[in-house]
Amino acid sequence: QVDFEDVIAEPVGTYSFDGVWKTSYTTFTVSKYWCYRLLSAILGIPLAVIWGFLFALISFCHIWAVVPCIKSYLIEIQCVSRIYSLCIHTFCDPFFEALSKICSNIRVALRKEI
Repeated sequence: QVDFEDVIAEPVGTYSFDGVWKTSYTTFTVSKYWCYRLLSAILGIPLAVIWGFLFALISFCHIWAVVPCIKSYLIEIQCVSRIYSLCIHTFCDPFFEALSKICSNIRVALRKEI
């Protein structure tokens, strides 16, 4: 929404004649109204077709390509994650448990030297 006062604003203390202001307001409002109607009559239908085609294309790609690819990836990665988890628990857990038992008896003492 663009109103006349947003575009043409006279500062306080500076005013034109009332007739000029009213004529300017009417001219602005009528020209904005008819310009919009003319542009929408000329470009409305072609742009509606273009936007409809674009959103249909996006919807088609999303429904038939993007979502199936994501679902397929999630199914495949679930199998891989189970194998990865099994390998980590089989090989890494015993190593880190042994390492933690070795390091559990380490004591650190801090002394302040003068």
